[in-house]
Amino acid sequence: MEATVTTANNEETTWGGGNEPMRASYGKMMMWFFIMSDALTFSGFLAAYGFSRFKFIETWPLADEVFTHFPFMHGVTAPMYYVAFMTFILIFSSVTMVLAVDAGHQMKKNKVIVYMFLTIIGGLIFVGSQAWEWKNFIKGEYGAVETKGGSILQFVKDGKQIALADFAVKLPEERAQLTRSRGTWFQEEANLPSYSVAEVQAGFKAHPDVLIRTELIHDKQKTVLTRAQSEARLKDAVYVVEGANLERNEYGSKLFADFFFFITGFHGFHVFSGVIINIIIFFNVLLGTYEKRKSYEMVEKVGLYWHFVDLVWVFVFTVFYLV
Repeated sequence: MEATVTTANNEETTWGGGNEPMRASYGKMMMWFFIMSDALTFSGFLAAYGFSRFKFIETWPLADEVFTHFPFMHGVTAPMYYVAFMTFILIFSSVTMVLAVDAGHQMKKNKVIVYMFLTIIGGLIFVGSQAWEWKNFIKGEYGAVETKGGSILQFVKDGKQIALADFAVKLPEERAQLTRSRGTWFQEEANLPSYSVAEVQAGFKAHPDVLIRTELIHDKQKTVLTRAQSEARLKDAVYVVEGANLERNEYGSKLFADFFFFITGFHGFHVFSGVIINIIIFFNVLLGTYEKRKSYEMVEKVGLYWHFVDLVWVFVFTVFYLV
């Protein structure tokens, strides 16, 4: 069905509906609509992160000090190495997805199977790596103390950050965890930290070579206090912080942890969903479903989603880890 537009000089034919606007099938169009709406969602999240970081730029954690772990290299500082590896794996999986789509256009079933399998493996490695990154972020490495005003105080020796276990002492005191059964108005708290504030203060007093480093950043370095200033600041400590969660963050600003969990978690959910969809499509390819249809368009549609997920990670990686 076509509609016509008549002018003074000529008659033009316009698109009258049909099933393939811009020569794209209905399925592809709906995938593009989804990608556009999801892109706006991620844009809003990253914009909120940018505004928050700009507002608290002086206390925002340094990525090179937060993401320093690498599997099977305990005690070795490798800033950003594993995150770069994760990024490479995800981008490589996008390449294998392109090859799978191209093989589908050529109706080469076996090549589609191989490249889809490699894409799934890449996605699983990325999701597993992100879970491992979360585990280290939540657990923490050094520990810190939080003051009455909510500031985070870290500890350094000879210019290098040290863990609480390196100087804190054990005191003969009993600590009871606040649980719902014993708390006022059914309040509860997380697991008790390894040390109390008193044990950290006592250990700090016994080690005169230990200084305090605040979360304030100057010339891309956190401010290290003198011994006298350190002793004065430590008197305001009210809580020992180990790792990061939605309430406290040993690395610095609490908002950093909130955004990290929310944005990387949301993206990780997309990658996990993409892996599940790829697995379903993979088995359909094995069964010859698309061979019988004489079309591998479904592989192309899931490929659009996978490329979108990869592209979003490039922005997340840039904003969280590089900038």
